[in-house]
Amino acid sequence: MVKERLWTKDFVFVSIVNFVLMLSMYLLLVTMTTYSIKTYGASASLGGLVASIFVIGSLIGRLFSGKTIQDIGSKKILIMGISAFFILSLFYFLSISIYALIVLRLVQGIALGMATTATGTIVAEVIPSSRNGEGIGYFSMSVVLATAIGPLIGVALVSSIGYTSIFVFSTVMALVSVLLGVVVKAPNIEKIAGAESKAGKGFKLSNFFELNALPVATSMFVAAFAYSGILSFITGYTAEINLVQAGSFYFLVYAVVILLTRPISGPLMDKKGGNSVAYPGLLIFAVGMLLLSQVTTGWGLLLAAAIIGLGYGNFQSTSQALAIKVTPKHRMGLANSTYFIGLDLGLGAGPFVLGYIVPISGYRGMYETLVGLIIVALVVYYFAHGRKEKALTEPQTAAVNE
Repeated sequence: MVKERLWTKDFVFVSIVNFVLMLSMYLLLVTMTTYSIKTYGASASLGGLVASIFVIGSLIGRLFSGKTIQDIGSKKILIMGISAFFILSLFYFLSISIYALIVLRLVQGIALGMATTATGTIVAEVIPSSRNGEGIGYFSMSVVLATAIGPLIGVALVSSIGYTSIFVFSTVMALVSVLLGVVVKAPNIEKIAGAESKAGKGFKLSNFFELNALPVATSMFVAAFAYSGILSFITGYTAEINLVQAGSFYFLVYAVVILLTRPISGPLMDKKGGNSVAYPGLLIFAVGMLLLSQVTTGWGLLLAAAIIGLGYGNFQSTSQALAIKVTPKHRMGLANSTYFIGLDLGLGAGPFVLGYIVPISGYRGMYETLVGLIIVALVVYYFAHGRKEKALTEPQTAAVNE
C-alpha cells in the first residue's frame, strides 16, 4: 500500500513559518528582561513582565483565534497574524516608554498566538489522516528547534553586536513568515450545516474550546507545568552546582535527541496508537527529571537533557496529534487553540508557582517535587484520555476515511 504524501509544499512552508515565528519569540523572550533593565533602568520584576507579557498575549490570541478560524478560515487568520507581527516588529526601533513597550509586547503576543494557532490548524488540514502522528511530530520540531536555537542566537547577538541586532533579526524573520505565508494554501474544511451557526449564538464554552481536545490539553498542562521548571530555572541551577559550561549545551542536546527520535515516535503512534508513545514518554520524562535533580557532573546533566528530550519532547508532539485526532475536521482550529492554551498555561503558570518552592527546598528539592508532578500528569492522562483512547479515536478515524 502506497503511503499518502506528507512532504507537500504547503506542509514545508507552513512548518518554516511556524519555526521563524517561534524563533523570533524565543530570542526576544530571553533578552527582553535584561534589555528593559539596561535601557530603561527597570526593576527585575518589571523587566520580567516585559518578557512574560508576550506569553499572556499569545494566550489571548489563541483563545479567540480558534473560534475565528472556524468562522473565516485558517489562511485569513494566518495572514492577519503574521502581518500584524511584522508591522509591530518595526516599533521596537522607535523610542518609546517602557509601558508602551509592555503594550507592544502584549499585542505582538496576540498576533503570534493567532498566527501559530493558524499554522497548527493548516498543518492538521494538509497532513494525511493515515500519517497524523508522524506529520504532527515533524511539524512540532519547528518549535523544538526554535526553543533551542532562539536563545542561543539572542544571547550571541546581544553580546557581540548589541540589542538593536535582535530587533533586526526578529523583523527579518517576521518578513520571511509573511512572504512564505502568502503562498501557503489551506484546504477548505466543510462546516456542518446548521450546527456552526447555532453554536455561534450566545456565550458557550464550546465556542472557545474544543471539548474533545480538552482532556488531552489538561494532561499537557500538567506536563508543561513540570517542564517549565527546567525552562525557567536551569540557568540558576547549573550556576549553583558549578555546571554552567555543560548547562549552555542543555537545550541543544535536548533538541538533537528529539530530532533523532521523532521519525520513530510519529509512525509508532500512527501504527500502535497514542498510548504507545504517551505512557513511555511520561515515564521517561520522570526518570530524566529525577536524574536532573541529583546530577553532579556535566555528562550527567547532558544525559538528563537527552532523557527529558526523549520523554517530554515526544509526549508533547503525541498529545498535540491526539488533540487533533479526536476532533472533527471542521473544529481543528479550536482543537489547536485548546491544546496550545493548555501548553502555554503550564509553561506560564509554572515559573510563578515554582518560584515560591525554590527558596524553601532549593533547586534540587524543586526538581524532586516535579518528578511527582510528572507521575500526576501520567495519572491525569490515563483518566482523561488513555483508558478510552481506542473508543475516542476510532470513530474520528472512520469518519475521516469516509
